[in-house]
Amino acid sequence: MERQAYRSKTCRQPKVTHMALKKLPIGIQTFSEIREDDYVYVDKTGIALTLIENGKYYFLSRPRRFGKSLFVDTLRCLFEGQKELFNGLAIEDHWDWSRSFPVITLTFAAGVLRSEEQLLESIHDQLDRNSRKLGVKTTHTNPALRLQELIEKTHEASGKKVVVLVDEYDKPILDNLDSPEIAVQMREGLKDLYSVIKARDAELRFVFLTGVSKFSKVSIFSGLNNLQDITLSKKFGSICGYTQADLQHHFKNHLTGCDPEQIKSWYNGFNWLGESVYNPFDILLFIANDHAFKNYWFETGTPTFLVNLIQTGKYFIPAIETIQASDELIGSFDIESINVATLLFQAGYLTIDREKQVADDIIYLLKYPNKEVKKSLTGYLLSHLSQNMEEKQGIKGNLYEALCRKELDALHAIFHSFFASIPNDWYRKNNLSRYEGYYASIFYCYFASLGLNVTPEDTTNHGRIDMTLKMKDTIFVFEFKVVELINETNSALEQIKAKRYHEKFAGYGEAYLVGVEFSKEERNIVGYAWGKSSA
Repeated sequence: MERQAYRSKTCRQPKVTHMALKKLPIGIQTFSEIREDDYVYVDKTGIALTLIENGKYYFLSRPRRFGKSLFVDTLRCLFEGQKELFNGLAIEDHWDWSRSFPVITLTFAAGVLRSEEQLLESIHDQLDRNSRKLGVKTTHTNPALRLQELIEKTHEASGKKVVVLVDEYDKPILDNLDSPEIAVQMREGLKDLYSVIKARDAELRFVFLTGVSKFSKVSIFSGLNNLQDITLSKKFGSICGYTQADLQHHFKNHLTGCDPEQIKSWYNGFNWLGESVYNPFDILLFIANDHAFKNYWFETGTPTFLVNLIQTGKYFIPAIETIQASDELIGSFDIESINVATLLFQAGYLTIDREKQVADDIIYLLKYPNKEVKKSLTGYLLSHLSQNMEEKQGIKGNLYEALCRKELDALHAIFHSFFASIPNDWYRKNNLSRYEGYYASIFYCYFASLGLNVTPEDTTNHGRIDMTLKMKDTIFVFEFKVVELINETNSALEQIKAKRYHEKFAGYGEAYLVGVEFSKEERNIVGYAWGKSSA
């Protein structure tokens, strides 16, 4: 099975047993049951070679289910000199197979650690495993000192420099964000462990750490500040994930009859300043499930902490699509001051659309990567904003039908009944409905969770439209107001007309102008009017 560590495999009769970035054994239990021509190979060894030849200490951040663990395993097999696994791959003729290096591997990918004691037990178990594999004994009881001793003795015993690979270095911290005290304990324990690596520089050949988040150097990497962060390196943008070329070349036979643009809109779009990539987990399950478009990646992890953070901070959800972030904002993470934009980006719910120079700084414009993420996240947030999960799906169906038929009066009735159905007990227990963006956030989430082409804060020459919706040859322009917070006498609809928002879409088709007014006291829509203009 080791051969699967660096190759992506897809069988002609899809039935997934397990999967990762560069492997997909489908309908099999053991390697011997698969014929060589039943496999698709996605070769990442050229990237691994570039990495090794150009540096020594590396850090890579990528969201969950992107193949970080598999890439770490590829590096392990490479440094251990397992030549037979690399036959026919890019690195085969560019690596000195006469040499091998002792490799220490640590991983926190499996399971959930809920205490400092469990973290220490996990570290010691892994150090035991490495000690046995490398044939050395350690005597220290302190985890950091024991790792240092393991590096020293391995170097002495083998006469070779040591490779250290750490997978999901931050998972014990992220798993406990809802319990900050425990998260801090995890951070401090891991900080001590990683700090010894820099001190052993003379005995090390290569160091590679991966994780979902990038903690600031002062919080966890203060003792390991020589790491080269390749998270936003254009050269290594496709180190994890499938490129468009990978999909078209390697998976062609498994996507027969599929609309390539639809696949792209659903699963491509993740970008770290290089070439945009597909989430591999999505593609492999898409093939295995007879080409059914579903939220495969999103459903593997529920962003509960993210939702709690958004609710606590009363975050205006439509603003997710218009975030502009500095390198510092998206590049560092701290338990004591978690930023919504940072968490959204590092967890994979937002990606880089483009970058721009502002004075001496680089600003990143963020966006949803694709339809799956936008549709899934907004639907998930909608359920938590309203606690109206039973009626949500039916209302979404009615909403979509009303939009397709262009029945604007029906939209009013649909949303009025929805807000009216939210239990009074929910309002009593939550103060979300008291902030300005609550009603507009629900409105936006309904449209976005349908997978529709929705743009919040749409810029025009006359100002910003609260929300626009494009459907075929029709434009819907929405303006929202909270009546307790406005002094002007103009209605929401009159404001759309006065600012001529619809002129931006001249020539597109029909334009419907919709003004919606909410009341925090009434907890519902108290004003609704619409008009039509030839765009």
